[in-house]
Amino acid sequence: MSAEGGTAGYIQHHLTNLAVCADSAKVDGACTGFWTFHLDTLLMSGLLGLVIFGLMAWAASKATSGVPGGWQNFVEMVVGMVDNQVRDTFHGKSALVTPLAITIFVWVFVMNMMDLVPVDFLPIAAQKVTGNPHLPFKFVPTTDPNLTFAMAISVFFIMIWMNIKVKGVGGWLHEIFSAPFGIKLAPINFIFRVVEDIAKPISLALRLFGNMYAGEMVFILIALLGVWQLPLALPWELFHVLIITLQAFVFMMLTIVYMSMAAESH
Repeated sequence: MSAEGGTAGYIQHHLTNLAVCADSAKVDGACTGFWTFHLDTLLMSGLLGLVIFGLMAWAASKATSGVPGGWQNFVEMVVGMVDNQVRDTFHGKSALVTPLAITIFVWVFVMNMMDLVPVDFLPIAAQKVTGNPHLPFKFVPTTDPNLTFAMAISVFFIMIWMNIKVKGVGGWLHEIFSAPFGIKLAPINFIFRVVEDIAKPISLALRLFGNMYAGEMVFILIALLGVWQLPLALPWELFHVLIITLQAFVFMMLTIVYMSMAAESH
């Protein structure tokens, strides 16, 4: 599947989301307004979430105290690994952190795993279903900064809620204005805190997006090499398995660290 315009068109086509303009028309194929919905990102992330968490719920409903089956054993291994990380990092008391960490790790991992599907497979399938030979369809949700920022901002608001829940509004405000230099330097403390808190969701989102976008770009460039695709794609896919797992783990661990910082007092 090659978009019109040769190599440049092919790359651009693969990097274009299936967008719906909610408050404006398209100009040169791109939405100009603020409310733009990337249907491919919403569809793939939602579908993957329903499938993987549905399978995990099914494993939980069929769990046995005897010898576990393969899927139950795998789910228990993942849940146990994440739970150990939470116990080692988060020293407060909250029933939210472990489920949050499990959700983030599993969901980000399966979304990242879509990067291992051949770059033309799902776009061609989407075009066949819709009958539109030029339909753009990005099937790796984490290559869309809208999704990574949405997840990072969600973590940010949960972190704020954790601060208020553990310390109270007064204790949280006192920490903002008094740490780390004391209450006499409240304006400086406040500026430092604002910069620190804003940097958290930005770095969280851009780290995941940047790594996955770069990996997808490499796959697209390999797809342009014709008969040389297989000897180059296979080693990169094997290496990319490490990248997609590491990125899911890092996103999860930073979330746990932020929750831990929110639950602790200076």
